[in-house]
Parts: sequence; C-alpha cells; structure tokens
Amino acid sequence: MERFGRLLRVNLSTGHIAREEIPASWVEQFIGGSALAARLLWERLRPEVDPLGPGNPLLFITGPLTGTAGPAVGRFTVCARSPATGLWGESNCGGFWGPELRFAGYDALLVEGRAPEPVYLWVHSEGAEIRSASHLWGRDPYAVQAIVREEVRDPLARVAAIGLAGENQVPFALILCDHGRVAGRTGMGAVMGSKNLKAIAVRGMQPIPLARPEAFQTLRAQVNRALREDNLTRVFRETGTAGAAEYFELLGSMPKRYYGQGAWEGASKVSGAAMAETILSGVSACHACVIACGRVVTIPEGPYARTKAKGPEYETIAAFGPNLLNDDLQAITHLGDLCDRYGLDSISMGNVLGLAYLLFERGQITERETGGLILRWGDVRPVETLIAQTARREGFGALLAQGARGLGRAFGAEDLAVEVKGLEVPYHDPRGVAGMALSYATSPRGACHNQSDFFMVELGQSNEELGIPYLDRHQSEGKARYVAIHQDWRTACNSLVLCYFANVPPSTALALLNAAMGWDWDLATLLQVGERGWQLKRMINSRLGAARADDRLPRRLLEPLADGGAAGFVPDLEAMLREYYEVRGWDLTTGLPTPETLQRTGLAFILEEGRSSLHRTTS
Repeated sequence: MERFGRLLRVNLSTGHIAREEIPASWVEQFIGGSALAARLLWERLRPEVDPLGPGNPLLFITGPLTGTAGPAVGRFTVCARSPATGLWGESNCGGFWGPELRFAGYDALLVEGRAPEPVYLWVHSEGAEIRSASHLWGRDPYAVQAIVREEVRDPLARVAAIGLAGENQVPFALILCDHGRVAGRTGMGAVMGSKNLKAIAVRGMQPIPLARPEAFQTLRAQVNRALREDNLTRVFRETGTAGAAEYFELLGSMPKRYYGQGAWEGASKVSGAAMAETILSGVSACHACVIACGRVVTIPEGPYARTKAKGPEYETIAAFGPNLLNDDLQAITHLGDLCDRYGLDSISMGNVLGLAYLLFERGQITERETGGLILRWGDVRPVETLIAQTARREGFGALLAQGARGLGRAFGAEDLAVEVKGLEVPYHDPRGVAGMALSYATSPRGACHNQSDFFMVELGQSNEELGIPYLDRHQSEGKARYVAIHQDWRTACNSLVLCYFANVPPSTALALLNAAMGWDWDLATLLQVGERGWQLKRMINSRLGAARADDRLPRRLLEPLADGGAAGFVPDLEAMLREYYEVRGWDLTTGLPTPETLQRTGLAFILEEGRSSLHRTTS
C-alpha cells in the first residue's frame, strides 16, 4: 500500500470527479507539499494559462506528516499560477483542514475548470460532491463555515472558504479555514473565485497510513514532549508570533511608515507582550499542536468590542501598526478581522495602504482620488472603508485591488512600490537583517519570508545539523551559501508539511519521515529533495516569464534609514546575488540552473523536454 499519493481530481466545468494515484517515484523525489505540487503542475503551468481562467489548475496538497499528530504538522499547501505575480503561486495554511483531507482518504485535491454557477465541494470518505453555493455567494468565510457544516450535517466538517475579495478576484485574496487560519499569499482565493468555487468542506475518519506505526508513535510522543518545553515554544505560546516585535524594532527590522522610518516609540504598545497584558483572553492551536501560537482576544467595550475573537499575528500587527504609524492594538485587531472576513491577505493589504498613505503625503494622491478620505500617518480611521472598497473593487479600492505595483503605476510612482516580482514585501526589513535581501529577491513566489525565514538565523537561531552558524545580521559576504541551505531546508519543511514555529531538529524531522514512509534516508537526501523543489520552481517561473532582472529589491529598501537599529545600512544585493548564483549552480547571466545543475538535482526530465521541443521546432 502506498503511504502517500492519493489524489482527488475534480473538474468543475464537466462535473467529473476521479481518484488517481500520484506516481510513487515523484513522491520519492519530492515528498509532498509544495515541492510535489511543482512536479504535478509542471506540465500544466504554461505561459498561455490565464491565472484567472478555467485552465489554471488549483492544487490543495498535504505532506506525509500531515494529520499524524506529530509536532506541528497540521498544515497544507495551495498552489496554482498566481494572479498577483503571474508566476508560481503557493500558500501555506494551518488549522484542521489539511489533516481532515487525509482522514477522508486523500493526500491532494486538484481542482480544474470553472463551474457555471457558484458551487462548493463536499469531500468525505465515501467520495465527493459538487453542491450549489449560490446562497453562499457574498457571505464571509466564517459564516460560510457554519452554514456548510449544517448543510452537510456534520459539525466536525472542516471548511475552507473565500470571502468577497476572492469572489471579485482581487489578486491578493486569501482562503480561510477554522479559527481564522489562512492561505494568505499569492492570491489563491482569487483563483478559487475565478472557478466559482466558494468553499471546500472535508470530513473523514480513515487512519493515516504509516509504514512503522509503533516506531512513529513513540518518536512522535517524545518530540512533542520536548517541543512543549522548548524555549521558542514557550515564547510563541505566551506572546504569539508578535513576541519579538520589540526586538525587531530594536534591530531596525520591523518596517515603519511604509519602510521609510527607522525608529518608532509605539512598538511596545503593539507587541505580543502588550497583547498578553491587555486584550489576550486565550490561545488557539492547529491540529494536535502543543505550541498554540494563535491568539484569542476579548475587547470588553468601545468601538472594537468583541468576545473571544481571533487576535492578530505579527504580520498583521506590523501591517496596520508601525507600517501606518498606528499604536492602537484594538484597532489593529479589528482591521485584521476585517481582512479575514472580506478575504484579503493582510500583508499585501497593509503594504498597499502604506503606499497609498505615502503617495497622499507627497501629494500624488489627493482627496479627489480617495473619495474625500484623508490619509494621514497614525490615523487608521479611513482604513476600514478602504478595506471594504478593495474587496468590492469599488471607488479608490478598485486601484488598491491592483496591488502595490498596480497602484504605483497608476500614479507614475511604481518605483515606490515595495514589492518583488509583483508580491508585496512582508514586514522583515532586509536593512535590519541582510539575509532577507536574498530571501526576497530569489523566492519563487516573490517577496516572501516563508520560503526562508532567514531572519531567525540572524537573530541567533543557528543550526549545527544544517551547518548554518551564527551570522552577523549585517554580514553580506559569505552569507549566500547559508541562505541557500536554509531555503532547501524550508522547502523540505514545506514538503512534509512542518510548521516553521516548531523548533524540531532536522534529524528528528527526518526520523519521523522515515518512520512514516518506511524510508532510510539521511539528512543529505532530505536536503537534496529541498534543493530539487527549489530548482524546479525556478524553472517554472522561467517558463512563465521571470528573468534575471526580476531578482531585485525595490528602490525603497535600497535607501539607508536615518535612524533606528539599521541606520545607514543597505545590503549589497548584487554582490550577494553573484555569490548565490555560484552556490546554486545558476548561470550568472540568465540566472537559470545550468544543464549540469538540472542533471545533478534529478531534474533531467526538464532537459529532455527542452530537447524534444527543440526537435519539434526544427523538424
């Protein structure tokens, strides 16, 4: 029996539903998650595929550890061609939906085509159904979850849904499930909306197949006990993902005033510690997770009053806090909740708003364009209106919905947009942590801290097993090698799928994989899988139009700040890139893997396809 590789394929245009098996050789080459997704979608992602057309395949995929009750492995990945970038789209999500898909008997779900009317999928152990969702269109994802669970007559069903932004195909629309867990980046919610797919409900009770179940369960219990006592776990449990906000501010790595200010005294008012001392009323966790980094907050009174609601994570706090010079944690909570309910990625939404505030300050945008709204740093009262307008693509929101690059272009200020390859930069400034310059410039999905959160290394989280030492945060020379190793490791994590917040030693993650799959790999083999996935995504992007010149940072991140922990420093990106290309085995002119690199990493099929195409062209 195969341990991993059960694929459910649904064509919304024809209504055809079928079960298929992913080739076992592909699983051995790529494991699962986003790396295996890249192999599955390689033949399907072509330049002629419209990201918002019926031909764009939408793949939901888990990993062989998903749902095993191992350490922080309740995650899944969503992949397609991104409507935000036109390139490789990938988003990672926690909660309970991914494990439930495996309990239903499937490891991946491939959605093709476009339904003629709004629909939702109901996936269960006996099969799958396409059901009408006309009555759900226009409803927020939380409401959709409750309605769908009632309709399928199972209160334990897990539902992933889009909001108004996904329906209107805003290119940074998200997918939400459970207690506000989101697949936020690269616009996968817009792809769902383009298919008239409002939601996917899953429920199952099948066991997860394990090759060595007794060995796995013993190891799983040991790892979870150790993880529960880990120092990082304690920080995440007590203060959430914003626990290091004040330290980020000290180092100059937390952006302020749309990446244009080095220091800000309001950081202490919006930190994870401040939340714990004021509005925190509980914590939430993903499937079988001992970390429980999710925040539950209660605001007893005032305009943002709420009881036991989702609290904001670091990126949302940074987006609507220091990015806009706003120190009102209750307002940030409210704005983050609005993004979830409308179905908007808070990272991109905050980034686009920051650019709008900057352009308003400079007089390039006026009240005439904003519909009478005055955008002043520190005043987030207009933001509620702008979030709603963006989701509806109405008024000034129609411009905001184009993303930072589109908004900048509309006002002749594209060079002010803080984005890479069309994806808005998250809130870890590379002037404070230089390794992120390479992480952003080379990430296959555009500016991204989840392809390599190298800032953690630069904050002191060295890794002896991976051979990554402590590196000065402003070091440039010699860093590329370690960034590449870290990217390979994180690609492997995204294949398992293992949460980054779980401080699990690589050798332990490997032991869990071996026990689950019956393999006897060493760590070098696992890292080779990570590199293989990274190189394949690079080739997909090349096919979709990415070029060497796209490995860049926006102008605003290459200008030194006057104050703060990163004052006067700018990473030498070009020097770092030259070193990085050599480490990766990429051509220094084209930025592409050389034929020798493709051969070495097990991607010879790309070379064969290229030769076949050349033969067809010349014959």
